[in-house]
Amino acid sequence: MHEVTQSDAERDWAALAADIKRWAAELGFDAAVIGDADLGPAAEQNLQAWLAAGNHGEMDYMAAHGTKRARPAELVPGTRRLISLRMNYRPPKARDSEAVLADGEAAFVSRYALGRDYHKVLRNRLQKLAERIEKAVGTFGYRPFVDSAPVMEVEAAVRAGLGWRGKHSLLLNREHGSFFFLGELFTDLPLPLDPPLPQEHCGRCTKCIDICPTQAIVAPYRVDARRCVSYLTIELKGAIPVEFRPLIGNRVYGCDDCQLVCPWNRFAVDATESDFAVRNGLDDVSLAEVFGWTEAEFMQKLAGTAIYRIGYERWLRNIAVGLGNAPGTPAVLAALHARRDDPSDLVREHVAWALAQHAERTRPAPNK
Repeated sequence: MHEVTQSDAERDWAALAADIKRWAAELGFDAAVIGDADLGPAAEQNLQAWLAAGNHGEMDYMAAHGTKRARPAELVPGTRRLISLRMNYRPPKARDSEAVLADGEAAFVSRYALGRDYHKVLRNRLQKLAERIEKAVGTFGYRPFVDSAPVMEVEAAVRAGLGWRGKHSLLLNREHGSFFFLGELFTDLPLPLDPPLPQEHCGRCTKCIDICPTQAIVAPYRVDARRCVSYLTIELKGAIPVEFRPLIGNRVYGCDDCQLVCPWNRFAVDATESDFAVRNGLDDVSLAEVFGWTEAEFMQKLAGTAIYRIGYERWLRNIAVGLGNAPGTPAVLAALHARRDDPSDLVREHVAWALAQHAERTRPAPNK
């Protein structure tokens, strides 16, 4: 906890806030804003309603901290301000997303996961920012967060003017769309607040709701994670419900559909951070090829990426679904047959489903 001293009382906090934003830019962040630790009653009410409806699925950590998620000062006692920071992630040289999605034999990986794990990148930069602030003010209370604790990061960013919540529930910015990561630095410094935007800019548009392959956006601003492709391919530990498998298409890790269709992403800016550059050609790789990786290859190629977190078994599970939805080419069928007797029950079950899909499509129509 930062103890306010006489020098603090005389400090030019506005100048410090300006310095913090400049230091953030020097560390590779594309924007930084300062918001209050009080997120307001609506944030807590919306969270409780979402949890009560079971929309979080198996993500028990969403409910584990109770009201602390909506009360930063209870999560980290002494917190006065939330510094919200944005870093663009769209790789500048990645194969066009629409082209990959249209290629039934290709494996689509959400653009944010093509490079280094963002948790590592942003946490490291947030720590460096805190250390830079410490040089200026002395010891102070802080804690960095990068999608790793019960923090309502979109709500915090909205209240500080970094953008507005789109109907897909992601943060939107008029000049930068939504292809960016968010990070927060909780602090006990009494920094001046940045104002929220006067209004949101989605209007009557429902493109994100309409395009969702599994209709997971059940109402404007509300996503039922149990239906979401990102949840199904990343967070869900067991079998993917059969009803959703044909809808997943060739999306093997995450889903960008709601962002790709959003008109505001005409203004999205590519990443300048080299850590987010495409690794191992994952922007343009076939389902059959990645399904053939051994566990050692998976670990070697994907170490340091967000994909590594789901593990080899779920990676194969996801690809099996993609292969089940792919054209019945010799390469696709050979890849599936090669894993019919996979050691994993989870993988075998999804391979069996995929082969059954192909068998059904090639079965002659009954005579009338």
